[in-house]
Amino acid sequence: MTTEVPPWAAEAACALPRPLLFATVSGAHLYGFASIDSDLDLRAVHLLPAEEVVGLRTGPQTLQHMGVCDGVELDVVSHDLLKFVKLLNGRNGYVLEQLLSPLVVVTTAVHAELISLAPRLVTRHHAHHYLGFAATQEKLYAKTGQLKPALYTLRVLLTGIHLMRTGRVETNLGVLGTRLSYVPDLIAAKREAEHGLLPAGVAGRLATDVSRLRAELETARGISVLPERADPAVVDALHDLVVRTRLHGLPSQRRDSAGEVCRSPSSETPLPRAAS
Repeated sequence: MTTEVPPWAAEAACALPRPLLFATVSGAHLYGFASIDSDLDLRAVHLLPAEEVVGLRTGPQTLQHMGVCDGVELDVVSHDLLKFVKLLNGRNGYVLEQLLSPLVVVTTAVHAELISLAPRLVTRHHAHHYLGFAATQEKLYAKTGQLKPALYTLRVLLTGIHLMRTGRVETNLGVLGTRLSYVPDLIAAKREAEHGLLPAGVAGRLATDVSRLRAELETARGISVLPERADPAVVDALHDLVVRTRLHGLPSQRRDSAGEVCRSPSSETPLPRAAS
């Protein structure tokens, strides 16, 4: 059962072969419609030592592990701090959501500093991410008829609208979708089956609402008070943060959601109770 974040999530993230600056939960758990057979998506940022950045033998900018832990499919992805910050500064809504996810399993002072800078990186051009992602999920739904991409389409459009109007990230469809009367029933159906089909009778209403929400997002982008580009001062602050962290190393403690210090793993450390 994976509708809740399991207690071993921090341990699984820390088993990656580089020290972490933070790790959060993404995917269906973050979006409010995890099913009893959902996988667990952990998204993290690690820190390469300076010698693995400036030398001939460079370290991995992206780390990934997929496996099974306590019967739960696990997908762990981590980017080096520099790569993550470049994505964050590139109007990437996906990494913005990862950074600001309330489902935190590993955190540090660097994580807190990134969170404090994030609001000044949000621009009206983030709408492009949500419009593009929604189009991809809508095509997938049209091809498969499955409930999951239908929910993703709604979630993405509603998140984009909320961001354009408020400058704040909200990813939970249960919160965003209150004006769509059928959303609670769709979420309940998704919880019972990860790859179930959209219930009969909803397709027509969904198509109408998706079209309307897409237009609503485009309008919200056009009238948004968000800036055209990120504040140059915050870009300078991100640069300073990367240099400072790279040169001075990781903060001495990296605490998970249970308050335990997350130890630096070696490259030989297996994920807890996991089988690839």
